[in-house]
Amino acid sequence: MRVGQPAPDFRLHDQDGLERSLGEFLARGPVVLFFYPAASTAGCTREACHFRDLAGEFAAAGASRLGVSMDSVAAQHDFAAANSFDYPLLSDPGGVVARQYGVKRSLDLLRVKRTTFVIGPDGVVREIIASELSMNVHADRALAVLAALG
Repeated sequence: MRVGQPAPDFRLHDQDGLERSLGEFLARGPVVLFFYPAASTAGCTREACHFRDLAGEFAAAGASRLGVSMDSVAAQHDFAAANSFDYPLLSDPGGVVARQYGVKRSLDLLRVKRTTFVIGPDGVVREIIASELSMNVHADRALAVLAALG
């Protein structure tokens, strides 16, 4: 994936087992789609909690937040419940969507590259944020991009 390309639409189940699509969220405004390696691990928890803690800023920008990992629906449910997440966590157990977005690693042990996509309401990727070590940069930079989009 590159900035300026259309984001592939998809259908995945969220932590409650509901089928969700990218298109349904884009109909409401921009989307911040973040891929993380594994639910309930230290780094992924820090990253996902930072997205949670900035809920007001994302709401003010009119943006939806969507987390995606290769974990099962049950693992996503436990992760969301343990951390009171106010946004959907999507289960991509086969890594199909991760492959579409170019973040699937060749070794399943490592699963996906920690990557965030800021997608405009027109479905075009506006920014790609990739950092394996700085957990807060994903949400912080996504907010900066959303602010620039107006």
